[in-house]
Amino acid sequence: MIKQVSVADRRFPLQGGAGSDAIHKNPVYSYAVTQLIDDSGLTGTGLAFTLGEGNELVCQAAAFYAQRLKGRDIEELMKDFGAVFRDLSNEQQFRWLGPHKGVVHLGLASVTNACFDLWAKRRGLPLWRLLTELSPESVADTLDLSYLEDELTREQAVALLRANGNGRREREKITEKGYPGYDTSIGWFNYSDQQVADNVRRAVDSGFSAMKLKVGAPDPERDIRRAHLVRLAAGEGVKVMLDANQQWNLPQAIAVCRELQAIRPYWIEEPTHPDDILGHKTLADAIAPAKLALGEHVPNRIIFKNYLQTGCAGFIQVDAVRVGGVSEFITVSLLCRKYGIPVVPHVGDMGQLHQHLVLFNHISMGHEALFLEHIPHLGKHFVHPARVTDGIYQTPQEPGSSCDLHS
Repeated sequence: MIKQVSVADRRFPLQGGAGSDAIHKNPVYSYAVTQLIDDSGLTGTGLAFTLGEGNELVCQAAAFYAQRLKGRDIEELMKDFGAVFRDLSNEQQFRWLGPHKGVVHLGLASVTNACFDLWAKRRGLPLWRLLTELSPESVADTLDLSYLEDELTREQAVALLRANGNGRREREKITEKGYPGYDTSIGWFNYSDQQVADNVRRAVDSGFSAMKLKVGAPDPERDIRRAHLVRLAAGEGVKVMLDANQQWNLPQAIAVCRELQAIRPYWIEEPTHPDDILGHKTLADAIAPAKLALGEHVPNRIIFKNYLQTGCAGFIQVDAVRVGGVSEFITVSLLCRKYGIPVVPHVGDMGQLHQHLVLFNHISMGHEALFLEHIPHLGKHFVHPARVTDGIYQTPQEPGSSCDLHS
């Protein structure tokens, strides 16, 4: 039984330009940390991610939801967590502040993720193993599929999971060799050209075969120059992604993306406003065959559904600390599996939680094990930090979701 709840505002300033992009020049990597303590002494830890200001508001929202779980047993909660999630996300007064987006949804993400962490710890399993051992019906029971009835009913979700069970034994071998990573830290926006070039060579030497550069400068020539610099330093065999963090309007995005096609980017990420679904469709058509990666700032399953319906997303970057947590992440992953679109999460939590979720996506859903973003700046603050060796995420074995922070 959950006896006690606590929510903490944890902030970690970065140094030397790390974490910077075209929009967020001085980020303070921050977590709204929910802890659910049960009567056996176990603590479930869940995170939502922000860039500093406003983190206290997310903490207030998380506390509001967490209080409603006191006195509940975690196994009982998770038997029908989809209904629990639906009830919490539709609380009549809080829902007005969303619905299903913004501060309140981030607060729910923190609480949801704490529930999944506590559940895995209660069963003595790493989260990826707990999820992969669930039956298709039990997975579906953790999901809120409301507003998706035109695309994904419970029966269809179960059938999709069952159908993708073929080849599972072969896919489970990934837990032995590890999940590929890609390096985002080579090209933060505030880094000098020389830093970027040095970081690219260091990443290649460290075993990374994919990396990402931040773009979106007021002068597009800076983006074009730096993109060519990365391509030259990395070589032709390395995947290079470009990330504008929503900086461009649609005409700018079309013009600059056409110029950037010269370096053969693996994707162009967040080129314009995340709510402009039709704008992304226009852009995708204009710059094909270059592909768009979308989802870092997409807050819920309904908007992801719309993106998938338009066919403009080449990659979906659903983030379990941005949507309503693990439950909604799985829902979006199922939608993507139906549409045949790869899931490559945005890693706002430094890979801790998502290293579990991409293993589940691959093993249980048959998603391609493409790669997972790696950002190392906060690793020292975690009890069990993500371990990346030779560009590969090593499979976590400790019970839970790897989200416990040092006090």
